[in-house]
Amino acid sequence: MTFEIVEADNLYNTILDARDNKGFTLLLDITAVDNLTRKSKAPTRFELIYILRHSEFKDVKYFKVYVKDETIGVKSISDLFKSASWAEREVYDQYGINFSTHPLLKRILNHEEFVGHPLRKDYDIRDAHYCTKAQDLMDELKPVLDAKNLDMDEDDLMVVNIGPSHPATHGTIRSLAALDGEKIVAGVSEIGYLHRGFEKSCENHTYNQIIPYTDRLNYCSALMNNIAFSKTVEDMLGVTLPERGVFIRVILSELSRAIDHLVCLAAGLLDMGGQTNYWYFFNPRNDAYDFLSKLTGARLTNSFMRIGGMTHDLYDGWQDDLEDVLKKIDYGISESRKMIEHNRIFNDRLQDISPVSAQDAISYGWSGPNLRASGVAYDLRFAKPYDFYDSFDFDMVVGSVGDTYDRMMVRIEEINQSMRIIRQAVKELPEGDICVNDRSIILPPKSCVYGSIEGMMNQFMLTIEGVKVPAGEYYGAYEAANGELGFYVVSDGSGTPYKVKVRPPSFYHMASYPEIIQDYQVADAILTLGSLNIIAGEMDR
Repeated sequence: MTFEIVEADNLYNTILDARDNKGFTLLLDITAVDNLTRKSKAPTRFELIYILRHSEFKDVKYFKVYVKDETIGVKSISDLFKSASWAEREVYDQYGINFSTHPLLKRILNHEEFVGHPLRKDYDIRDAHYCTKAQDLMDELKPVLDAKNLDMDEDDLMVVNIGPSHPATHGTIRSLAALDGEKIVAGVSEIGYLHRGFEKSCENHTYNQIIPYTDRLNYCSALMNNIAFSKTVEDMLGVTLPERGVFIRVILSELSRAIDHLVCLAAGLLDMGGQTNYWYFFNPRNDAYDFLSKLTGARLTNSFMRIGGMTHDLYDGWQDDLEDVLKKIDYGISESRKMIEHNRIFNDRLQDISPVSAQDAISYGWSGPNLRASGVAYDLRFAKPYDFYDSFDFDMVVGSVGDTYDRMMVRIEEINQSMRIIRQAVKELPEGDICVNDRSIILPPKSCVYGSIEGMMNQFMLTIEGVKVPAGEYYGAYEAANGELGFYVVSDGSGTPYKVKVRPPSFYHMASYPEIIQDYQVADAILTLGSLNIIAGEMDR
């Protein structure tokens, strides 16, 4: 991972040049590192990391800014990328670094009564900061109204809360909407209700101990989080799984993608009253969980992967069980499409609702099926193939309008493509090992542990100290169900990461939500939220 070091005063112009002249149009993430306890030669305590992807989606550029004074910080780039607004607020919230010229720099994950900044190395994790009052969010809503020359009293507007404790919000998400009749004229959203300290926990656990925490990010496709994190660390170690292990990961990953999309579609159709469709999507999802439970021992949060492999091989008879699941998914998709494709209610409720152009989707930092629905052909499995994806015959699904209809229909067709990949992978599945043959990474067999002092000590040291990852920094990206799932990892050479930053697709999708529901009705906003498939676990972390 090579950084371009940028002076704080030159940051804005450097990012502007990278966007306008060098083609790096997608701001993936902004994060910070606290060097307080790090054995490095960094000239300042805090440094900022900017990650941008090229418009052709193959190259990534990394910028590093050494922050001399966090109270002064750097200039905001929120006017260059819409995704920067929430990204900068997160860094401010977690590290206390200022972004001058940000239109409204305030906490986003932690509540306003929270004291300190939790990702600083000197923050005491035993501190408790209770929230005694809710935000009215008018400090965020009023500027939106002012920009549209609207006044609450003069224009006779009504303000309503949508969520956070309502099933239509698909999780602990709160939106405040100003209504003119049934039409939303302005809106803002609040997250942070499910903030569980994922990144702070990573700093106190070994790499393998972090895997169960990744399950709780996007819990609708937990195995993909397992795989994405494990693959990132394996890339840092410079190891590659045996072919059988890779193929098993592909099978489980694509099955997880299908499950995730099934949940999204089932919930979205139920929101508009399509309960029959709900069961056609949800029942095969339940069958898929039965298969995963039989394989991994858990239905929802599987924790099946390990750095360098996985816990065990496939069980006897798994092929018949999996094929049965695939047939049920195929049937559910087929039957449901018959009911909705030419259904006037379905089409009228979804088509031309909350359309997002390709340019806006990129500026929002979108990825995955939401971005592809806006007509942008970006999929990491095609742009930078990994895990033999370039050897499978499948299509990238791309929309045209970028409305709620496209976002739903892209996911339906992506399920079919995942089924194609799984069947090819099953047919071509090689024999052999599933884990790397390296006892500094993978636990020894139980026969060795119980039969020799060397085996016992091997297990003991790996369990207590963890897998030793070479010192350095690395960003690993994975095409997860909702989009680009990235992990930026800083290693100090020990078995515990110095820092882990997760780049969750839902965070940036949610940031755009208040804007794209404006000028549409409340009922439309519910369906739009469902089509974005916001998963609170990965967004709030």
